[in-house]
Amino acid sequence: MTTLRIRHRTSYRYGQPVGFHPHRLMLRPRESHDVGLLDMEMTLDPPAQIRWTQDVWGNLIATATFDRLADHLVIESRVTLELNAAPWPVFDIAASAISYPFRYDDESWIDLGALTRPGYDDPTHRLRDWVRGFVRGETTDTLSLLKDINAGISSTLSYQSREAEGTQSPLDSLDRGWGSCRDFAVLFVEAVRLLGFGARLVSGYSHDFENTRLGTQGSGSTHAWAEVYLPGAGWIVFDPTNQAVGGANLIPVAVGRHILQLVPVAGGFFATGETPTDMRVEVSITQL
Repeated sequence: MTTLRIRHRTSYRYGQPVGFHPHRLMLRPRESHDVGLLDMEMTLDPPAQIRWTQDVWGNLIATATFDRLADHLVIESRVTLELNAAPWPVFDIAASAISYPFRYDDESWIDLGALTRPGYDDPTHRLRDWVRGFVRGETTDTLSLLKDINAGISSTLSYQSREAEGTQSPLDSLDRGWGSCRDFAVLFVEAVRLLGFGARLVSGYSHDFENTRLGTQGSGSTHAWAEVYLPGAGWIVFDPTNQAVGGANLIPVAVGRHILQLVPVAGGFFATGETPTDMRVEVSITQL
Protein backbone atom coordinates (compact mmCIF):
# COMPACT_ATOMS: atom_id res chain seq x y z
CA MET A 1 0.00 0.00 0.00
CA THR A 2 1.28 3.47 -0.93
CA THR A 3 0.16 6.76 0.62
CA LEU A 4 0.25 9.70 -1.78
CA ARG A 5 -0.40 13.41 -1.57
CA ILE A 6 -1.59 15.11 -4.77
CA ARG A 7 -1.58 18.86 -5.36
CA HIS A 8 -3.37 20.03 -8.51
CA ARG A 9 -3.33 23.78 -9.24
CA THR A 10 -4.98 25.47 -12.23
CA SER A 11 -4.46 29.23 -12.52
CA TYR A 12 -5.71 31.84 -14.97
CA ARG A 13 -4.59 35.43 -15.45
CA TYR A 14 -6.63 38.00 -17.36
CA GLY A 15 -5.83 41.41 -18.80
CA GLN A 16 -8.66 43.03 -16.84
CA PRO A 17 -11.18 42.06 -14.15
CA VAL A 18 -13.68 39.58 -15.57
CA GLY A 19 -16.82 37.82 -14.43
CA PHE A 20 -17.05 34.05 -14.20
CA HIS A 21 -19.64 31.60 -15.37
CA PRO A 22 -20.17 28.55 -13.13
CA HIS A 23 -17.22 26.17 -13.31
CA ARG A 24 -17.51 22.37 -13.40
CA LEU A 25 -14.67 20.72 -11.47
CA MET A 26 -13.76 17.02 -11.60
CA LEU A 27 -10.90 16.75 -9.13
CA ARG A 28 -12.00 14.23 -6.49
CA PRO A 29 -10.50 10.75 -7.02
CA ARG A 30 -12.87 7.79 -7.39
CA GLU A 31 -12.74 5.58 -4.31
CA SER A 32 -12.55 1.81 -4.75
CA HIS A 33 -10.85 -1.28 -3.38
CA ASP A 34 -7.61 0.06 -4.90
CA VAL A 35 -8.02 3.74 -3.96
CA GLY A 36 -8.88 4.96 -0.46
CA LEU A 37 -9.39 8.72 -0.02
CA LEU A 38 -8.04 9.96 3.32
CA ASP A 39 -8.49 13.71 2.93
CA MET A 40 -9.36 16.34 0.33
CA GLU A 41 -9.28 20.13 0.44
CA MET A 42 -10.24 22.43 -2.42
CA THR A 43 -9.64 26.20 -2.43
CA LEU A 44 -10.61 28.83 -4.98
CA ASP A 45 -9.47 32.43 -5.41
CA PRO A 46 -11.69 34.39 -5.77
CA PRO A 47 -13.89 32.44 -3.34
CA ALA A 48 -16.90 30.58 -4.71
CA GLN A 49 -19.91 28.66 -3.51
CA ILE A 50 -19.42 24.91 -4.09
CA ARG A 51 -22.21 22.43 -4.79
CA TRP A 52 -21.41 18.70 -5.03
CA THR A 53 -23.32 16.31 -7.28
CA GLN A 54 -22.79 12.96 -9.02
CA ASP A 55 -23.13 12.35 -12.74
CA VAL A 56 -24.51 9.21 -14.42
CA TRP A 57 -21.12 7.49 -14.03
CA GLY A 58 -20.86 8.15 -10.30
CA ASN A 59 -18.16 10.79 -10.78
CA LEU A 60 -18.25 13.49 -8.10
CA ILE A 61 -18.72 16.94 -9.65
CA ALA A 62 -18.11 20.23 -7.85
CA THR A 63 -19.90 23.22 -9.38
CA ALA A 64 -18.33 26.54 -8.37
CA THR A 65 -20.44 29.73 -8.53
CA PHE A 66 -18.74 33.13 -8.29
CA ASP A 67 -20.23 36.49 -7.25
CA ARG A 68 -17.38 38.92 -7.91
CA LEU A 69 -15.04 40.14 -10.66
CA ALA A 70 -11.32 39.36 -10.61
CA ASP A 71 -8.29 39.50 -12.89
CA HIS A 72 -7.30 35.98 -11.87
CA LEU A 73 -8.74 32.59 -10.99
CA VAL A 74 -6.88 29.92 -9.00
CA ILE A 75 -8.35 26.47 -8.39
CA GLU A 76 -6.31 24.17 -6.17
CA SER A 77 -7.05 20.75 -4.74
CA ARG A 78 -4.98 18.82 -2.20
CA VAL A 79 -5.68 15.12 -1.83
CA THR A 80 -4.23 12.46 0.44
CA LEU A 81 -5.02 8.86 -0.47
CA GLU A 82 -3.91 5.26 -0.22
CA LEU A 83 -3.22 3.32 -3.42
CA ASN A 84 -3.47 -0.45 -3.15
CA ALA A 85 -3.43 -1.60 -6.79
CA ALA A 86 -1.36 -4.71 -7.50
CA PRO A 87 1.67 -4.15 -9.76
CA TRP A 88 1.12 -7.49 -11.51
CA PRO A 89 -2.65 -8.16 -11.35
CA VAL A 90 -4.22 -11.51 -12.15
CA PHE A 91 -7.62 -11.30 -13.81
CA ASP A 92 -10.27 -13.92 -13.08
CA ILE A 93 -11.97 -13.79 -16.48
CA ALA A 94 -15.11 -15.90 -16.81
CA ALA A 95 -14.78 -19.06 -18.89
CA SER A 96 -17.30 -17.66 -21.38
CA ALA A 97 -15.01 -14.73 -22.20
CA ILE A 98 -11.54 -16.28 -22.13
CA SER A 99 -11.55 -16.68 -25.92
CA TYR A 100 -12.49 -14.00 -28.44
CA PRO A 101 -15.00 -13.59 -29.95
CA PHE A 102 -17.45 -13.98 -27.10
CA ARG A 103 -20.89 -12.56 -26.32
CA TYR A 104 -21.82 -10.50 -23.29
CA ASP A 105 -24.88 -11.80 -21.46
CA ASP A 106 -28.11 -9.90 -22.12
CA GLU A 107 -28.09 -7.94 -18.83
CA SER A 108 -24.48 -6.82 -19.26
CA TRP A 109 -25.16 -5.84 -22.86
CA ILE A 110 -28.03 -3.59 -21.77
CA ASP A 111 -25.96 -1.93 -19.06
CA LEU A 112 -22.89 -1.45 -21.25
CA GLY A 113 -25.07 0.31 -23.82
CA ALA A 114 -23.22 3.10 -25.60
CA LEU A 115 -19.86 1.86 -24.31
CA THR A 116 -19.90 -0.78 -27.05
CA ARG A 117 -20.60 1.76 -29.83
CA PRO A 118 -17.84 3.85 -31.47
CA GLY A 119 -18.04 7.60 -31.02
CA TYR A 120 -16.13 8.61 -34.17
CA ASP A 121 -16.80 8.06 -37.86
CA ASP A 122 -14.80 5.42 -39.74
CA PRO A 123 -16.24 5.88 -43.25
CA THR A 124 -13.68 3.75 -45.11
CA HIS A 125 -13.35 1.16 -42.29
CA ARG A 126 -9.68 2.02 -41.93
CA LEU A 127 -9.73 1.83 -38.12
CA ARG A 128 -11.78 -1.37 -38.20
CA ASP A 129 -9.30 -2.99 -40.58
CA TRP A 130 -6.37 -1.76 -38.48
CA VAL A 131 -7.66 -3.30 -35.26
CA ARG A 132 -8.75 -6.53 -36.94
CA GLY A 133 -5.12 -7.01 -37.86
CA PHE A 134 -4.49 -7.89 -34.20
CA VAL A 135 -6.99 -10.77 -34.25
CA ARG A 136 -5.11 -14.01 -34.82
CA GLY A 137 -7.39 -16.63 -36.32
CA GLU A 138 -11.07 -17.42 -35.85
CA THR A 139 -10.59 -17.58 -32.07
CA THR A 140 -7.88 -16.05 -29.92
CA ASP A 141 -7.11 -15.41 -26.27
CA THR A 142 -9.14 -12.39 -25.18
CA LEU A 143 -6.67 -10.84 -22.75
CA SER A 144 -3.73 -11.40 -25.13
CA LEU A 145 -5.69 -9.67 -27.90
CA LEU A 146 -6.34 -6.61 -25.73
CA LYS A 147 -2.72 -6.52 -24.57
CA ASP A 148 -1.54 -6.66 -28.20
CA ILE A 149 -3.74 -3.70 -29.15
CA ASN A 150 -2.62 -1.83 -26.05
CA ALA A 151 1.05 -2.38 -26.93
CA GLY A 152 0.50 -1.89 -30.66
CA ILE A 153 -0.63 1.70 -30.28
CA SER A 154 2.56 3.01 -28.72
CA SER A 155 4.60 0.75 -31.02
CA THR A 156 2.91 2.29 -34.08
CA LEU A 157 2.60 5.89 -32.90
CA SER A 158 5.12 8.13 -31.15
CA TYR A 159 4.17 9.87 -27.92
CA GLN A 160 4.09 13.68 -27.87
CA SER A 161 2.94 15.74 -24.91
CA ARG A 162 0.44 18.39 -26.00
CA GLU A 163 -0.71 21.27 -23.79
CA ALA A 164 -3.31 22.54 -26.26
CA GLU A 165 -6.93 21.67 -25.59
CA GLY A 166 -8.76 19.07 -27.62
CA THR A 167 -8.23 15.46 -28.63
CA GLN A 168 -7.35 13.97 -32.00
CA SER A 169 -9.77 11.60 -33.63
CA PRO A 170 -8.52 8.00 -33.97
CA LEU A 171 -8.01 8.41 -37.72
CA ASP A 172 -6.07 11.66 -37.17
CA SER A 173 -3.76 9.84 -34.76
CA LEU A 174 -3.14 7.05 -37.28
CA ASP A 175 -2.55 9.57 -40.08
CA ARG A 176 -0.17 11.75 -38.08
CA GLY A 177 1.67 8.88 -36.43
CA TRP A 178 1.80 10.59 -33.02
CA GLY A 179 -0.40 11.56 -30.13
CA SER A 180 -0.70 12.42 -26.47
CA CYS A 181 -1.97 10.12 -23.71
CA ARG A 182 -5.59 11.17 -24.30
CA ASP A 183 -5.20 10.56 -28.05
CA PHE A 184 -3.84 7.06 -27.35
CA ALA A 185 -6.67 6.32 -24.90
CA VAL A 186 -9.32 7.43 -27.40
CA LEU A 187 -7.72 5.35 -30.17
CA PHE A 188 -7.64 2.25 -27.94
CA VAL A 189 -11.26 2.61 -26.82
CA GLU A 190 -12.57 3.20 -30.33
CA ALA A 191 -10.56 0.28 -31.70
CA VAL A 192 -11.75 -2.28 -29.14
CA ARG A 193 -15.35 -1.08 -29.46
CA LEU A 194 -15.16 -1.95 -33.15
CA LEU A 195 -14.37 -5.51 -32.01
CA GLY A 196 -17.46 -5.57 -29.80
CA PHE A 197 -15.90 -4.81 -26.41
CA GLY A 198 -17.47 -2.51 -23.82
CA ALA A 199 -14.87 0.16 -23.06
CA ARG A 200 -14.71 3.50 -21.32
CA LEU A 201 -12.22 6.36 -20.93
CA VAL A 202 -10.60 7.33 -17.65
CA SER A 203 -8.91 10.55 -16.56
CA GLY A 204 -6.89 11.05 -13.44
CA TYR A 205 -3.28 11.11 -12.32
CA SER A 206 -0.18 9.03 -12.99
CA HIS A 207 2.65 8.91 -10.47
CA ASP A 208 6.18 7.91 -11.41
CA PHE A 209 8.89 8.29 -8.80
CA GLU A 210 11.37 6.33 -10.93
CA ASN A 211 10.82 8.54 -14.01
CA THR A 212 10.23 5.62 -16.38
CA ARG A 213 6.69 6.27 -17.63
CA LEU A 214 5.59 8.35 -20.61
CA GLY A 215 3.00 11.04 -20.02
CA THR A 216 4.29 11.73 -16.51
CA GLN A 217 6.23 14.89 -15.75
CA GLY A 218 8.36 14.83 -12.62
CA SER A 219 6.76 12.77 -9.86
CA GLY A 220 3.29 12.87 -11.39
CA SER A 221 0.83 14.53 -13.73
CA THR A 222 -2.66 14.32 -15.14
CA HIS A 223 -3.15 11.31 -17.39
CA ALA A 224 -5.73 9.49 -19.51
CA TRP A 225 -6.19 5.77 -20.07
CA ALA A 226 -8.89 3.17 -20.78
CA GLU A 227 -10.86 0.35 -19.15
CA VAL A 228 -12.44 -2.68 -20.81
CA TYR A 229 -15.21 -4.72 -19.21
CA LEU A 230 -14.66 -8.50 -19.20
CA PRO A 231 -17.10 -10.88 -17.49
CA GLY A 232 -15.70 -12.25 -14.25
CA ALA A 233 -12.82 -9.78 -14.07
CA GLY A 234 -14.88 -6.59 -14.36
CA TRP A 235 -13.22 -3.39 -15.54
CA ILE A 236 -9.58 -3.96 -16.54
CA VAL A 237 -7.19 -0.99 -16.85
CA PHE A 238 -5.22 -0.52 -20.08
CA ASP A 239 -2.71 2.32 -20.45
CA PRO A 240 -1.66 2.36 -24.13
CA THR A 241 0.78 5.22 -23.55
CA ASN A 242 2.94 2.92 -21.43
CA GLN A 243 1.87 -0.51 -22.75
CA ALA A 244 0.70 -1.19 -19.18
CA VAL A 245 -2.15 -3.28 -17.78
CA GLY A 246 -3.50 -2.63 -14.27
CA GLY A 247 -3.69 0.51 -12.17
CA ALA A 248 -0.58 0.31 -10.00
CA ASN A 249 0.60 3.81 -11.01
CA LEU A 250 -2.79 5.35 -11.74
CA ILE A 251 -5.30 7.32 -9.66
CA PRO A 252 -8.69 7.57 -11.43
CA VAL A 253 -10.77 10.73 -11.04
CA ALA A 254 -13.49 10.29 -13.67
CA VAL A 255 -14.78 7.72 -16.14
CA GLY A 256 -17.00 8.27 -19.17
CA ARG A 257 -18.05 7.35 -22.66
CA HIS A 258 -16.35 10.28 -24.42
CA ILE A 259 -13.17 12.18 -23.60
CA LEU A 260 -15.10 15.49 -23.54
CA GLN A 261 -16.96 14.27 -20.45
CA LEU A 262 -13.71 14.09 -18.47
CA VAL A 263 -12.36 17.65 -18.49
CA PRO A 264 -10.97 18.39 -14.98
CA VAL A 265 -11.81 22.12 -15.06
CA ALA A 266 -14.51 23.49 -17.35
CA GLY A 267 -16.01 26.97 -17.30
CA GLY A 268 -15.93 30.38 -18.90
CA PHE A 269 -15.69 34.10 -18.20
CA PHE A 270 -17.23 37.29 -19.58
CA ALA A 271 -15.64 40.69 -20.06
CA THR A 272 -15.90 43.89 -22.10
CA GLY A 273 -13.81 43.52 -25.24
CA GLU A 274 -10.90 41.23 -25.97
CA THR A 275 -9.07 39.97 -22.90
CA PRO A 276 -5.68 38.19 -23.03
CA THR A 277 -5.66 35.03 -20.94
CA ASP A 278 -2.80 32.99 -19.51
CA MET A 279 -3.42 29.52 -18.08
CA ARG A 280 -1.08 27.25 -16.13
CA VAL A 281 -1.58 23.76 -14.70
CA GLU A 282 0.70 22.35 -12.02
CA VAL A 283 0.50 18.84 -10.58
CA SER A 284 2.78 17.42 -7.93
CA ILE A 285 2.55 13.98 -6.31
CA THR A 286 4.58 13.03 -3.26
CA GLN A 287 4.86 9.73 -1.45
CA LEU A 288 4.33 9.86 2.32
